[in-house]
Amino acid sequence: MPAITVDDVLVLPRLPLLDPAATAFRPVRRLTTAPQGYEGEGFPVRRAFAGVPLNELDPFIHLDQMGEVDYAPGEPKGTPWHPHRGFETVTYMIDGIMDHQDSNGGGGTITNGDTQWMTAGQGILHIEAPPEQLVMSGGLFHGLQLWVNLPRVAKMIAPKYQDIRGREASLLTTPDGGALIRVIAGEIAGHSGPGSTHTPINLAHITLQPGAQLDLPWQPDYNALVYVLSGRGTVGAEARPIEAGQLAAHGRGDAIRVSARDTTDLFVMGGRPIREPVAHYGPFVMNTKEELQQAFEDFQKGRLGVIPAGKVPHTD
Repeated sequence: MPAITVDDVLVLPRLPLLDPAATAFRPVRRLTTAPQGYEGEGFPVRRAFAGVPLNELDPFIHLDQMGEVDYAPGEPKGTPWHPHRGFETVTYMIDGIMDHQDSNGGGGTITNGDTQWMTAGQGILHIEAPPEQLVMSGGLFHGLQLWVNLPRVAKMIAPKYQDIRGREASLLTTPDGGALIRVIAGEIAGHSGPGSTHTPINLAHITLQPGAQLDLPWQPDYNALVYVLSGRGTVGAEARPIEAGQLAAHGRGDAIRVSARDTTDLFVMGGRPIREPVAHYGPFVMNTKEELQQAFEDFQKGRLGVIPAGKVPHTD
């Protein structure tokens, strides 16, 4: 997994050394295995949140692991134009290339370690697809898409697009240098990520070396979710076994503990729960069924945006 890496993690800032006697390491509330499926025009995904109640995910709604797949020439696929309202999509590219274009004028190309952050708000149309050169050549494709809910007061804000380069992430390591921690959004041990969020959340991609242990300080009022992208190890205060394709939803506490048996990649998420009713259907996440019906009506009447006539130039 290329993403963003460094030649020597020992030059990075380090997490504080936590005192086990004074730290409440979070227990694992639920451990699930992501089923496999297909999205868009037919690219493979793992539904990381399947089987987890929304109240344990809050403020998150949905997470897909896209790939990891090595496409032959002509095989790479994306999504057609489609609408969103009421939440944010966060697309993190680990390996490969993805283009984004939306009806609000946002556009970009992301590759190893880059993130596209789209706030749908009151409504937007967008498309995500591999660029033509990747379709022609084939190649590795691996990424994540996370849906972050918006509170009622922000459901109908103006759409926004953030193009976040991987090099902008804050890079940290553990006290013994056994991990590379990439902070994409929020704050971990006083180090902030570049993503601008409406809902207070933390997002991090973490690589653990074999035998390494991660003791990660975590805000007590945030929930805590650990998804294993590759490798295997243990998670939680009780050291439950976990492997690639599994999600650990944690209980209360002020730190997360993960140990690695192999080289292990994690996507770690958490945020302050919104604790509002959720009405979710297809591409819309609202608070009531009436608001969902209005979203579909507005989409059908063209109020969520117009597909641009030409391709938006991509950012550098």
